Amino acid sequence: MIGEDMQEFTIEEVAKYNGKDEEKVYVIYDGNVYDVSDSDFWGGGEHMGLHEAGTDLTEALNLEAPHEVDALESYPVVGTIKK
Repeated sequence: MIGEDMQEFTIEEVAKYNGKDEEKVYVIYDGNVYDVSDSDFWGGGEHMGLHEAGTDLTEALNLEAPHEVDALESYPVVGTIKK
């Protein structure tokens, strides 16, 4: 789902959205920034004790995830990573 207010982020900017101190929870996959703040699986900015919010999960999801990448499709894309 693509958000209406798309913006470009640097990796460093996304890192601020780490779910700590009531921040939103953003993750990066394949150049897109997803807002997973409403997910019960990202409490405290961690996913199942394996992944940290505010990071690029592209490699981890492609290699390690027990679920398909389409699990992210139910969350809004809020931006992209600046090239």
